[in-house]
Amino acid sequence: MKKEKAVVVFSGGQDSTTCLFWAKQQFGEVETITFDYGQRHKLEIECAKEIARELGVANTVLDMSLLNQLAPNALTRTDINITQEEGQLPSTFVDGRNLLFLSFAGVFAKQKGARHLVTGVCETDFSGYPDCRDAFVKSLNVTLNLSMDYPFVIHTPLMWLDKAQTWKLADELGAFTYIREKTLTCYNGIKGDGCGECPACHLRKAGLDKYLSEKTQSGANV
Repeated sequence: MKKEKAVVVFSGGQDSTTCLFWAKQQFGEVETITFDYGQRHKLEIECAKEIARELGVANTVLDMSLLNQLAPNALTRTDINITQEEGQLPSTFVDGRNLLFLSFAGVFAKQKGARHLVTGVCETDFSGYPDCRDAFVKSLNVTLNLSMDYPFVIHTPLMWLDKAQTWKLADELGAFTYIREKTLTCYNGIKGDGCGECPACHLRKAGLDKYLSEKTQSGANV
């Protein structure tokens, strides 16, 4: 795949940045695409632009503000609290987000002559989001190919990894410190280790602590 081109769906967070480092090792040319869907903290978009620039890849931002009008959620509305009640989807779930993002990424990729799409969705630590499941990605892959008569391949390097394993992959890619310090995962818009209070920060920290503990026990240098 070294001679082929890939487009990474890119938010500037831990998962998508890990996927970007992965894609840069796998493909000869990589571009990123970032979606502005009315996130409550615009820093996410600026973070994505900055990382793309530092890693030497092109970044395109697409306006997806219509999504906020169709599916109000805690990621875009300050009047909706970030909650996660047992048996229900978190208030951060955005109906149709990955469906639309990957579909638009496919249209973008075809115009760029790229047939590989890379996304950081994960079924292991997916908070119950239905559009992060492997079955959904495989189904959409077929649909994209049929809709545009084009041989897309959607890659999901993190699909079966928990957060500790995602940190391990980042370390193996030589990107551990960069991803820990430069990425934005926090729902409250704080880079690096974040606010420490929101669900995204709890998940990220739990994975980090587990990985560092396992690495220390194995005798490896942190």
